[in-house]
Amino acid sequence: MTEVKKADLRRKAGQRTRDGLQSAALELLAQRGQEGVTLREITDRAGANVAAVSYHFGSLKALCDAAIEHALEQYLDAQLLALGPLGPTASLHEVAGAFARPMIRALAAGGQDLAVMRTVARVGIDPPQGWERLAGKFDQSRQEALRVLTAHLPGVGEEELVFRTRCAAGLLNWLALAPIGAELAAMSAEQIERRLVPVVAGAFRGDTADGRR
Repeated sequence: MTEVKKADLRRKAGQRTRDGLQSAALELLAQRGQEGVTLREITDRAGANVAAVSYHFGSLKALCDAAIEHALEQYLDAQLLALGPLGPTASLHEVAGAFARPMIRALAAGGQDLAVMRTVARVGIDPPQGWERLAGKFDQSRQEALRVLTAHLPGVGEEELVFRTRCAAGLLNWLALAPIGAELAAMSAEQIERRLVPVVAGAFRGDTADGRR
């Protein structure tokens, strides 16, 4: 075996170890949050040793930060991908469906997809240091939502639309962690969408109790 092939195999093995550690950290963060995760639990779950954490990340905190950032990027990328194609003729129901689609898919799929969403939900409640690194992507996602919402709610100001969007996001985050999320997770993606999208659309619409806007 040539030295080049040996080096390539070492790189691939190292990447597998790094990915395994990050995946294990993500699953535990989703369950308990950053304060409830230990280095030993992560390495046991990943089948790695403590030295691997130091080599690939430097510390437990750096590993958790990397896992959190990875989860947030996955969520934002999925939301941007869903909202991006919507034009001014899209219905409010379609806008709500696109906004909620990452959560709907995660609830239906479970596993790592749901771990990503649960991590996003937890850090949304208690943002970690370094959150500002993703500020541009958060702003892009918000602007995409505002772009399509403005066409449906022309009489609502931007500040109010931002508030409604944040409320809708908070609702989705709560579902990832609350017992009702487990109930939804037992359904198909189509069933979850039928239940959830009208609720998200209502948060965007901002209807009052008597039906007026």
